[in-house]
Amino acid sequence: MYEDFHVTDRWSGEDLHCRWKGTMVAIATRHADGVDVRFDVNGQPMWIALPCAAWVEQKKRSGKAITDQLTAQIAGRYLKQLIEEGFDSQREVYTMTVAEALAHLDAVVAEAKQLGAMPAIPAEPAELTGAG
Repeated sequence: MYEDFHVTDRWSGEDLHCRWKGTMVAIATRHADGVDVRFDVNGQPMWIALPCAAWVEQKKRSGKAITDQLTAQIAGRYLKQLIEEGFDSQREVYTMTVAEALAHLDAVVAEAKQLGAMPAIPAEPAELTGAG
C-alpha cells in the first residue's frame, strides 16, 4: 500500500516515486519523543515523524500495539496525502500529531481489511539486499 507507491505532485504534476527506507526511534537522533520514518521521494530523503504518544493512545483505545509494519504504512499514507495536498518539497521532515497518526492508522487498517492483509515491508531496503 504505502511502502512503495507513486503519487502526482499537486503543483508540478510530476510523478513522484515514494519508497520506504527505514524506521528509527528519534530519541537518539533528534532528542525527540518520536519515531522517524524515512522515505525516498524520487531519490530525495523525506522523513515523517510520528509522536511516541500515538503508541500509548493506540494501546489505551484498542489494547493493540502499533507494529513496525503499521508504522511504515501510517507514515506512507500521510506522505501521500501531503503530496496530493501540495507539500513543501524543500522540507525534509514533517511531524504528525497524535490525532493525525491515529486517523491514518484507522484508515490504513480499514484499507488492509479490504485487501485481505497488511502488505509486508521489506526486511531490509533493496540497496542492502541487492534487489531493486
